[in-house]
Amino acid sequence: MDRDLIFVQTMLSDEMVAHGFPVVYKGKLNHDILMLFTSMAETKIASTCRNVSVKRKVFHVIVECLQNITRHSDDFDDDGIGNGVFVVGERENYYYIITGNIVSIKKAKELEKTIEHLNKLNRDELSKLHKSSIIDGELSTKGGAGLGLIDMLRKTGEKYVYQFLKIDNDYQFFILKVTVPRD
Repeated sequence: MDRDLIFVQTMLSDEMVAHGFPVVYKGKLNHDILMLFTSMAETKIASTCRNVSVKRKVFHVIVECLQNITRHSDDFDDDGIGNGVFVVGERENYYYIITGNIVSIKKAKELEKTIEHLNKLNRDELSKLHKSSIIDGELSTKGGAGLGLIDMLRKTGEKYVYQFLKIDNDYQFFILKVTVPRD
């Protein structure tokens, strides 16, 4: 486990040096932090992107990813707000958002199954699933019916890249990368 986390830290450090990240954060993701990061990211993206549709998509993905950490991380403070890692960056042809947080083994298995299923669907299938989830979906105790993952994939059109790193017999570290094309 330590070797895997060192690899992730090294990979992120190398990425920051090579390409620069407009925003990197590790820690508690409360409402104030959410607002700060969305504002910073919005300002940075506005300076490098003229396409309003792309800006909206990036902003939507940032908000959804941050909410996923605050609501679904199994590493949280006394107030129940999740902790995690949040990165926003850009390349020539796309923006990317990388999140990382601790999840239970049970949650990791469910997430992997869901992501694999979603990654196989085309845009029309995702739209139908989104609509049926709104109509028939059961809200979880955390306030969603899996709509966030469906919606981000539907809006970006890009498959998820993800990984789970084992922490111990009960928990894994979940890493999710979402890309938003510039065109």
